[in-house]
Amino acid sequence: MAEIKEPRLPDTIVPLPWGHHIVLMEKVKDEPTRLWYAQSSVSYGWSRAVLTHQVESGLYERQGSAVSNFHQTLPPPQSDLAQQALKDPYNFDFLTLRQDAHEREVETALLDNIRKFLLELGVGFAFVGNQYHLSVGGDDFYIDLLFYHLKLRCYVVIDLKVKEFKPEYAGKMNFYLSAVDDLLRHSSDEPTIGLILCKSNNRIVAEYALRDMSKPMGIATYLTEALPDSLRTSLPDVESLEATLTDLSGDNID
Repeated sequence: MAEIKEPRLPDTIVPLPWGHHIVLMEKVKDEPTRLWYAQSSVSYGWSRAVLTHQVESGLYERQGSAVSNFHQTLPPPQSDLAQQALKDPYNFDFLTLRQDAHEREVETALLDNIRKFLLELGVGFAFVGNQYHLSVGGDDFYIDLLFYHLKLRCYVVIDLKVKEFKPEYAGKMNFYLSAVDDLLRHSSDEPTIGLILCKSNNRIVAEYALRDMSKPMGIATYLTEALPDSLRTSLPDVESLEATLTDLSGDNID
């Protein structure tokens, strides 16, 4: 698995504003790590607020840490670039969800916070659609989240799971990637990559699941901010809300 590596610097290094240096001096004690954040700020144009968020969320330790089979399925340097584009875990602390939230609820919450979601995904991700429809052999299939990565020059399929990773998830992703490569991928695009986002993950099981997969994919976990029990029990669930909306619609018709 590729280690995290310094981002590529521009030919002319623009000195960081003093406020950035204050953040780095106060929050990052390790010099190599501090240098990595400083170089990333220059390369990606991070504001002080974004730099602070990245430091506090531990981006240095998380970037490039997802389990993947990129080195078996992609040629260099695309395999290294793809590895660095993923992280583990993803920090969705801007979401406030119940512990038993369904996958569609997580998806909807991410879309409601699309700017923060894109910031956490990282530089280069462009949103294409959610529940993206594919027709294969006359059957309908729907991808949870579809992105295009501007630097990798490829589609990125994200499959959301609210439980621990299971090996069968990799087979489903392999199918999605084959379909996207055939139906959407342009001849100038690189091979589509997949990201399975789970609530938890046994890394050994994940590595076995990916070992003989033919399509490039990664597996990572995500963290969310859970609602306190007192609020959780007082809020209606999705089924209750849908029933209420149905009743209201009926009243309006009458």
